Amino acid sequence: MSAETEALSEQIKQSIALLRRHLDWDVSKTRLAELNHQAEDPNLWNDPDSAQKLMRERTLLAGQIEGVEQIETDTRNTLELVELAEMEGDSDVIQDAIATLRRLAAEAQKRETESLLSGEADSNDCYLEVNSGAGGTEAQDWALMLLRMYTRWAEKHGYKVTLMENSDGEQAGIKSATILVSGPNAYGWLKTEAGVHRLVRISPFDAAARRQTSFASVWVYPVVDDTIEVEILDSDLRVDTFRASGAGGQHVNKTDSAIRITHIPTGIVVACQTDRSQHRNRATAMEMLRARLYEAELQRRETAAAADEAAKTDIGWGHQIRSYVLAPYQLVKDLRTNTEKTNPDAVLDGDLDEFMAASLAQRVSATRSHASAISQ
Repeated sequence: MSAETEALSEQIKQSIALLRRHLDWDVSKTRLAELNHQAEDPNLWNDPDSAQKLMRERTLLAGQIEGVEQIETDTRNTLELVELAEMEGDSDVIQDAIATLRRLAAEAQKRETESLLSGEADSNDCYLEVNSGAGGTEAQDWALMLLRMYTRWAEKHGYKVTLMENSDGEQAGIKSATILVSGPNAYGWLKTEAGVHRLVRISPFDAAARRQTSFASVWVYPVVDDTIEVEILDSDLRVDTFRASGAGGQHVNKTDSAIRITHIPTGIVVACQTDRSQHRNRATAMEMLRARLYEAELQRRETAAAADEAAKTDIGWGHQIRSYVLAPYQLVKDLRTNTEKTNPDAVLDGDLDEFMAASLAQRVSATRSHASAISQ
């Protein structure tokens, strides 16, 4: 086999070995068998909450195990195909097989990173909030671009996206918006996107076509279930009603039943406008507040390992995690990991996996280093 084929084969082999170790393979297989057995119990759905939790764990674990086994099978079959093609001197088949091995190596690397999503809430759905910052109309347009970017990323990965709150910009874009991203490991993947994002481009709003710098912040927090207790006192809340804004349509409420809740001790503000019922909007907003407070607690626990992730910062110079430069050159650079991509259009269309994987690997490494230092 060629040097590239052998190198790709070895890369996949190493990723699979790490995957099996991260997943604690034998324990995971035993647990999946237990979950499959419990899922066959005719009385399972007598307790819907427990049943949903069990089925969610089963789906996640089965996906992890089956994904590893599929990569192993596809790799084995592809290597056999390469051997046959080399014996017959079929260069076209060899090139196709090498392309398949590259794809499998990338998939194995992605799953290896994904196996590191072992945080307390990594498997949960999450809320993603975008706020415009310094830059006026430019920043509000940039916030809308970010919202679209994350929506496209989520849709490409099979996640469901629900608009929870939207506040239009004065001339263009949005002042703020919150979406609910639902699917396996949604919070685990998106949590490293929290921070300030900087855009440099030729302004479409400037007749002189000058270069402008804009900022917007992203905040990510996990959906919490009833098993997680978060104490919220009524005396700590300020509840306001307002008329929803947005582009309209069946998913955006247009009555005065939109709800905004401020948690006075922390200053955290959440809003919901998805329903025409003020009561249901308030219930959803309370769930969002519980999620925000829980996420704040998770952040406090990680402060020593990742201080720059622990709290919101000013939306402006010196606090950005990633820069998106569209002019005079084209480059997207993550300032935490130095990961770069020279195709901003693809990134803004949701091509974020490389940035997320690098940030997640760095975060996990920092956490493990911190834990090792404590134990010594």
